[in-house]
Amino acid sequence: MKTNPYTLIFGKEPSQLLSRYPDTYNIIDDFESENSNHIFMLTGVRGSGKTVMMTTISKHFSKEDDWIVIDLTPDINLIQSFNAELGESKKLKQHFKAEGISISLPGLQVNIEKNEPVTDERMAAIRMLELAAKKNLKVLVTIDETISNKSVRTFASLFQIFLRKDLPVYLIMTGLHENINILQNEETLTFLYRAPKVEMKPLSISNISKNYQKTFSIDADTAKTMARLTKGYPFAFQVLGFFTWNENGDYLKILDEYKQYLGDYVYEKIWLSLSPKDRQITIAIASSEKRNTAEIKELLGLKQNEFSPYRKRLIDKGIITSTGHGSFEFTLPFFDEYVL
Repeated sequence: MKTNPYTLIFGKEPSQLLSRYPDTYNIIDDFESENSNHIFMLTGVRGSGKTVMMTTISKHFSKEDDWIVIDLTPDINLIQSFNAELGESKKLKQHFKAEGISISLPGLQVNIEKNEPVTDERMAAIRMLELAAKKNLKVLVTIDETISNKSVRTFASLFQIFLRKDLPVYLIMTGLHENINILQNEETLTFLYRAPKVEMKPLSISNISKNYQKTFSIDADTAKTMARLTKGYPFAFQVLGFFTWNENGDYLKILDEYKQYLGDYVYEKIWLSLSPKDRQITIAIASSEKRNTAEIKELLGLKQNEFSPYRKRLIDKGIITSTGHGSFEFTLPFFDEYVL
């Protein structure tokens, strides 16, 4: 029996992957250029493909002889972990002895007696990156699901020093819009505000349709109907494909299971993250027929200046999208049913 080509695991690179080539290779090309931005922020709703894109870029550079890739998580001491990963990299470590570098830090033991050891975490990072520059090595750091905690803020401040010293280090952060926004608005981290931000847009319905048609050997109309059920939401593409595969290509049998899975594993977390007023607005949108600004304002008794900030916030969170002329719709499949 063939293995299911789709996955229900967040962040895992599935075998059935619809790549975002323009955004992915724009970042790769930027990092490889002489006038690189050095930083990219990937934002989007949970399940929108942020981690998968970052992983694709990370794998690309891992295969390059002159790149070192360091994957970090925000709930640890980032500077210490960065030093440990960089210090243990075979591409860099082989040069320590010849350059007389001696480093002794928690999680990193490189001791060479002819020099006094470096014991300050920041200086250790700088020394190693200076050596990387000397040996024509570049370092890519990835941080998944970024939040604005002390560890991330401290590492970001150090990264700013790296850039001022023109060190060969690059950074990709993924995160929910609100978390990235909080981090960028930190008074001491204004340089992050200028970093390019890539919003995870829906996948092409046409590409999803072609994938389903080929995978399940179904006709074009059926494949297109399935694709529309995902609204281009990457995680929905995987979930619908996964359950349909288990039913030998009969998607009609699994629609209830599909909706319930999205509700239990994605929509509940999104709903709990909304403020009471956001929820009130969202319920009004789900209850409305025309789903336009005038109707929602009338339902809630709001003035334009009262409604606009909440509308913008729901758009920024990736929950609704504007369809023009004051109208909007939910970006997530069956989210209105979940809300109601």
